[in-house]
Amino acid sequence: MVASLRLPSLTSLLYPAATRYPATLRRTVCLRNRTASGFATAPSSTAASPETKSDANRLRSEQAVTPRSQDFNAWYLDVIASAELADYGPVRGTMVIRPYGYAIWEAIQEYLNVKFKETGHSNMYFPQFIPYSFIEKEASHVEGFSPELALVTVGGGNELEEKLVVRPTSETIVNHMFTQWIHSYRDLPLMINQWANVTRWEMRTKPFIRTLEFLWQEGHTAHATPEEAEKEAKQMIKIYTRFAFEQTAIPVIAGRKSKLETFAGADITYTIEAMMGDRKALQAGTSHNLGQNFSRAFGTQFQDENGERQHVWQTSWAVSTRFVGGIIMTHGDDTGLMLPPKIAPIQVVIVPIWKKDTEKTGVLSAASSVKEVLQAAGVRVKLDDTSERTAGWKFNFWEMKGVPIRIEIGPRDVSSNCVVVSRRDVPGKAGKVFGISMEPSTLVAYVKEKLDEIQSSLLEKAVSFRDSNIVDVNSYEELKAAISSGKWARGPWSASDTDEQRVKEETGATIRCFPFEQTRGTKICLMTGNPAEEVAIFAKSY
Repeated sequence: MVASLRLPSLTSLLYPAATRYPATLRRTVCLRNRTASGFATAPSSTAASPETKSDANRLRSEQAVTPRSQDFNAWYLDVIASAELADYGPVRGTMVIRPYGYAIWEAIQEYLNVKFKETGHSNMYFPQFIPYSFIEKEASHVEGFSPELALVTVGGGNELEEKLVVRPTSETIVNHMFTQWIHSYRDLPLMINQWANVTRWEMRTKPFIRTLEFLWQEGHTAHATPEEAEKEAKQMIKIYTRFAFEQTAIPVIAGRKSKLETFAGADITYTIEAMMGDRKALQAGTSHNLGQNFSRAFGTQFQDENGERQHVWQTSWAVSTRFVGGIIMTHGDDTGLMLPPKIAPIQVVIVPIWKKDTEKTGVLSAASSVKEVLQAAGVRVKLDDTSERTAGWKFNFWEMKGVPIRIEIGPRDVSSNCVVVSRRDVPGKAGKVFGISMEPSTLVAYVKEKLDEIQSSLLEKAVSFRDSNIVDVNSYEELKAAISSGKWARGPWSASDTDEQRVKEETGATIRCFPFEQTRGTKICLMTGNPAEEVAIFAKSY
């Protein structure tokens, strides 16, 4: 019988100090009583001491987002809850992705789908139930995944003849089908992708970052030669790298995993590693050269041009909803979420402002016109014309949700045919510009220019943060000092797997990758003093 998982209790992560919001906003977006089973459960009706009731009332009326510098984990969970990205599911370890969070995932899908198809891949779908015997066929694969497997042993009220694995990844079932589809070199290359859910029985969970079930895309390809497979594996990690930089403004470091960190069943694993706001590393995407490991286990062969039977050479590659968590932790601040415009579900929010009923019609008419102009220009825009909330409440609410640009329109703006534009990435008055003309061509050009500036600014800021927190080291003592100070360590490495394991046990850090971009010159291994060909990056990670 499989034990259930327990997500961290949000209640235990709350602190008195927090960003303050207008009272009307606090009543809506403040953290209510949270439990391990939900982000936003109703307050418990269980009798409590006056002190406990007082604390709960204070949280409901005053607490918004825990400052990031005070408690990064609490801040992260607060942002997910208050920005309405996700909630905990009824099964511990699962999450419900809410519409706003799912819209970010859809933006990821839309970009990558285009890139996959441009490079010759087709979407399809494989069953989520996999015979356990499939998993057992590839020795290192079953060893690597066994602790995380969720098994089905009963179906229709009867015990199954063979237990089924709920998909942890699809290499095995893909090979089973490839064996039936591939017969000749003319059938190659075979390149497919699927968008699916995956189940891995994680012991330590964190919304978007590590959950019992998550969403991802997984690509699988089969080739006639090892060179083609290697080219494919590197091509896909380049696509992920470009996506991270250009769409999410996350300056990942691309490279090769160490042998200990290589995917179970792969010859080589390529990765993109991102530095989060707490300086931990996040493995944001991987591409695996599987060699012939799975094709030999499953007998996936083809007849080459000389009439000889050969095993195919394969790759697999994936990114998941973990990327959403990466976006939150890279760009967010004490106010909440901060979304790069290219990935933001809403790029511009329009907030009309009026005090008298006689002003309302004119202001709303102007706001609607601005919305139509921007929409026609391809900008994702939201008009918040609700009358139940004050303008101040709306400002804070949309800042919490990370909308890149806010446009304010009041009676004076209508009279002057102008608007006020505020940037999410530049707090306060410094980010607010008055007197931007409503004339369509002028307004569209200005808004698009500012969206591009915000996208570039977020990337520049993230690059600066990353580079200032990577320390070049030449000895194990320097490595330990860098890791203990919360930074990444970069240094020459040619030591053994045993030495690598020692680093992990003594510092909590692992080799995140051997970067593709390597420094020139003679290198001496920081651990052994022997010659080294590459530098490696070490860091603590999620």
